[in-house]
Amino acid sequence: MPGENLTRDEARERAALLSVDGYEVSLDLRSAVGADGGDGPRTFRSVTTIRFRCNEPGAASFADLIAPSVTAVSLNGRDLDPGEVFDGSRIVLEDLAADNELVVDARCAYSRTGEGLHRFVDPEDGEVYLYTQYEPADARRVFATFEQPDLKAPFRFEVRAPEGWTVWSNGAGERTDGVWRFAETKPIPTYITCVVAGPYHYVTDTYERVLPDGTRLEIPLGALCRKGLAPHFDADDVFLVTKQGLDFFHDRFDYPYPFGKYDQAFVPEYNLGAMENPGLVTFREEFIFRGKVTQTSYEGRANVILHEMAHMWFGDLVTMEWWDDLWLKESFADFMGAFALVGATRFEGGWITFANRRKAWAYRADQLPSTHPITADIRDLQDAKLNFDGITYAKGASVLKQLVAYVGQDAFLEGARRYFKRHAYGNTRLGDLLAVLEETSGRDMGAWARSWLQTAGVNTLTPQVLLDAQGRVDELAVLQEAAESHPELRPHRVAVGLYRRTPAGALERYARAEVDVDGPRTIVPELAGADAPELVLVNDDDLTYCKIRFDEASLATLREHLDAVTDPLARALCWSALWNMTRDALLPARDFVDLVLRYAGRESQIGVVQMLHAWAESALVHYAAPHWRPTGERLLARGAQRELRAAEPGSEHQLAWARFFAAVASAPADLELLRELLDGTVKIDGLEVDQELRWAFLEPLAAHGVADEAALAAELARDDTASGKRHQVRCLASRPSPAVKAQAWAQVVESDALSNALVEATIAGFAQASQRELLAPYAQKYFAAIERVWRERSIQIGMDVVRGLFPALQDSQETLEATDAWLAAHQEAAPALRRLVLEARDDLARALRAQACDAAAG
Repeated sequence: MPGENLTRDEARERAALLSVDGYEVSLDLRSAVGADGGDGPRTFRSVTTIRFRCNEPGAASFADLIAPSVTAVSLNGRDLDPGEVFDGSRIVLEDLAADNELVVDARCAYSRTGEGLHRFVDPEDGEVYLYTQYEPADARRVFATFEQPDLKAPFRFEVRAPEGWTVWSNGAGERTDGVWRFAETKPIPTYITCVVAGPYHYVTDTYERVLPDGTRLEIPLGALCRKGLAPHFDADDVFLVTKQGLDFFHDRFDYPYPFGKYDQAFVPEYNLGAMENPGLVTFREEFIFRGKVTQTSYEGRANVILHEMAHMWFGDLVTMEWWDDLWLKESFADFMGAFALVGATRFEGGWITFANRRKAWAYRADQLPSTHPITADIRDLQDAKLNFDGITYAKGASVLKQLVAYVGQDAFLEGARRYFKRHAYGNTRLGDLLAVLEETSGRDMGAWARSWLQTAGVNTLTPQVLLDAQGRVDELAVLQEAAESHPELRPHRVAVGLYRRTPAGALERYARAEVDVDGPRTIVPELAGADAPELVLVNDDDLTYCKIRFDEASLATLREHLDAVTDPLARALCWSALWNMTRDALLPARDFVDLVLRYAGRESQIGVVQMLHAWAESALVHYAAPHWRPTGERLLARGAQRELRAAEPGSEHQLAWARFFAAVASAPADLELLRELLDGTVKIDGLEVDQELRWAFLEPLAAHGVADEAALAAELARDDTASGKRHQVRCLASRPSPAVKAQAWAQVVESDALSNALVEATIAGFAQASQRELLAPYAQKYFAAIERVWRERSIQIGMDVVRGLFPALQDSQETLEATDAWLAAHQEAAPALRRLVLEARDDLARALRAQACDAAAG
């Protein structure tokens, strides 16, 4: 990543000097097909014309471009020598006029890392597919830009493509004289421009709506995917959720969708979940399901569709000035996605998923040494890339959920409406949003922002119950704590619920009070005199963002009656709290595993079941005492098989338990059952072993040496697709052989031949919990390699390698000391690289504390 960074100070200086009137970008993508003509990267021609103004004539600035070569540069009709003005990532612009025209003719490289213009060859039919992905700053890999979010401008694209291809961009397009020409966009930042090209399968629909002034809004809808995925593409459901979302946001935002058409492209080898390019949203193609999945998967896809749609207003129409205020779009989109999911679609339990899954991401991120305020200090683009994290997304969304409770939903939405109208096509900072919320709510937003947006860390709330002589509540208080590293105590609007069992055994709420928790101890006077509770649930209904604990009586109740909690959200909150206690070394991992084995089979919410499976596996791999792991493996595999056989035939619970059984199977008898299910000699009533489930069964067989290279090759022949290839690569890397591990390591660390998707698959297969001894030699190799990898590879691949290959499975004091030694010896390493290593170190230290807690239990 040499020379490719851009600092906030540089961006501010350039924004103060320049304003951009428009871009014209011409791309010739005919080189995407056919033989590659040279030893270097495959390239395409990119010609960019930028019209811009300079408010200090005579001043100098620069444009951004990352390209193997530049053919010509002209500024205001004056030819510049590319060898003198282009250094590989910047074009120096001197002696600027008041009005300027820059023309850059370059050879840009197709990407294999998902950054810039990604080129994918489908192994199934040899077809080539292209798409772009830019955030935060990779448009400069495709055309010359001023690569920062506050230099918005209209864009016109034209594209030459191979015969038989279709090309899409942000605006509506048509092909004339062999060239695809697209309508000029509204003013948008560079990072949300987009081009998708290839022989994609394309489906269309239309959204119509009568606006308050009586005019009719008509939005052409499109959805596209690779031809090989077309038989699996349920575009009707994508369009259903899209229309429901457009209805929901139009009802609440009072600002018509401003970007014309609304295409949604499901593309291969995508690094993200999705990207909010206006008029052409891109998604990872894994949202097209090749086999049977649970409703959790459909809900997750719907949530992402709505998240990206919310960005059309939060982020695209109104854009943050710099990445410091990334939360202005991501937190809002995360919140509005869940808000719309519950309010507009069939997924009415969306807040349960939010509480159980999304907040878990936030709680983890907020306890890392790299935690940061929601409004972060983003010094440069590497900082920005790493801040697409659980703080910016999930904590921010959680805090906005509390803000809605604080100012009221009507005031919040009216604030959003004023924000859009006031700042349409412009850029904003935190103060711009707070100003409209103060107007609509009448509240002082400054104190709220200081507590919730400008400080880091998560608070812990614990109930304290004192009973009188008659066994009634004499006093109930909520205790608030904060970590020493981030000691801020915050105001919390919470509900406190009291639960007890009915004569039928159901654990139900019989009293509830809302209270403003402020400071270390807050009394809840409304609950004085209530009958003694068996369970006290702080943050009932999930109103605030906090970790919750239990008093001793409540914890004892949950150990014996967790499945009796009838309210699904309350039950999910209890599970979340128990998991946080496990991670915090307050509940032995074996106890959490026991709770999952006893109660997960009775859980009605399939999303919660699947989250519990992931947590139980993590508890076993990372938090259980090493000597107990074999016992835990046997217990989990036995319990998973029991629930698999007991589940309703053909149900999504049966499918979830089948996948979990495969994930934890290690004993010969369990592996034999997987093999028999694969070859059909054993059947479980209702369980369809489709192609995706076959690969799920094959990975543990490969990891334990039961399925060899020939078996995996045979499976690829059966599923000779892009998806099948990724599965095969992961399974190949999972085999328990020193030669296999050496090859996988070399393919990822020593070579850049693999695409981003195959790097990801190789890393996933390499790190197997059952192969700790086999992987031990790679701990030292990891620390020797990461600085070079970070320096030489793209930031996305660098992140994948540094995170994915950290020796977390060598969970010992020695590994912790080796990590500390690397950090001490590399004080001057790139801050983003140090951050990744510090985060991995923190996870390892947490695991060792939890293992000590678990060892003390037995």
